[in-house]
Amino acid sequence: MAEFKEMVSTSVAIRSAVRPFLESLEAGDSFLVAVSGGADSLALAKALYIESQPLALNAIAITIDHQLQSDSHQQAEKVTSQLKEIGYGHVITKKVVVILDSGLEGGARDARYAAIDESVEETKAIKVFLGHTQNDQAESVLLGLARGSGARSLSAMAIENGRYLRPLLSITREETEAACKEWNLDFWSDPHNLNTDFTRVKVRREVIPYLEENLDPGISKALIRTAALLRDDADALDLWAQAEATDLDCERLAELPRAVRTRIIRKAAFAAGATPGKLTFEQVGAIDALICAWKGQGAVSLAGGVKVERISGRLSLSR
Repeated sequence: MAEFKEMVSTSVAIRSAVRPFLESLEAGDSFLVAVSGGADSLALAKALYIESQPLALNAIAITIDHQLQSDSHQQAEKVTSQLKEIGYGHVITKKVVVILDSGLEGGARDARYAAIDESVEETKAIKVFLGHTQNDQAESVLLGLARGSGARSLSAMAIENGRYLRPLLSITREETEAACKEWNLDFWSDPHNLNTDFTRVKVRREVIPYLEENLDPGISKALIRTAALLRDDADALDLWAQAEATDLDCERLAELPRAVRTRIIRKAAFAAGATPGKLTFEQVGAIDALICAWKGQGAVSLAGGVKVERISGRLSLSR
């Protein structure tokens, strides 16, 4: 009896997590939910379908076939069948080609989001629901720490980021699995999630369990609290930087806190055409030195063909 109550509470928690986001939509609106067939996305899809029906929303599901395994089409077909059994009348299956320039994980992610964005245009969906959980959030923070990232990266995934919604960031993977069992949903365990050659899998299966056992059993929740605090800080600093980014006078910029100044540098570099993801910590430091440690040094060259130099006391960015 106690076990049954616990399982019921997980499904209730998941339904409660998605409800406010659906209630913000209007009757007749369409939304997408991305479903891999894993416990997280299946539980999300089930909860969304249940909660969307009284609101007269158009629930659309999408599953992505990354074609990384010989039988990947069979998994896509199984997911489609499960979604139709849940009640979804419109299920999209997209096959993608994963480009490995940024690695398998990065390439798969880029291909997946491109397919989802394409489906958003096709369906006119207002929002896209993703099944990331509390566990994914903790992993993201730890990966950011390992990369030596700044506050924005360490703040990990936002619950809401434009059209994308992640309502399960307060829900654990164990809870989604329990909910699937309650709803009699047969969730899939991706074999890639067992391959510790992938950095995220290594963090999930080895690093976090080691930290929980040897440092603090509450390390995951502590990482998530850190992410939330850093997100507040990053949001405030970004707003400050945006207000100050209209003038690239070096004397004025030098008076700002470094955290604000480097944000202005990044914003100006990307606006000039610098390649996203290729602007390094060292390059930002070199540009900052043009402002605060000027000794006549030459221009800083960035990926994307952008050149940054100090001319007549101002930062000049050109291609």
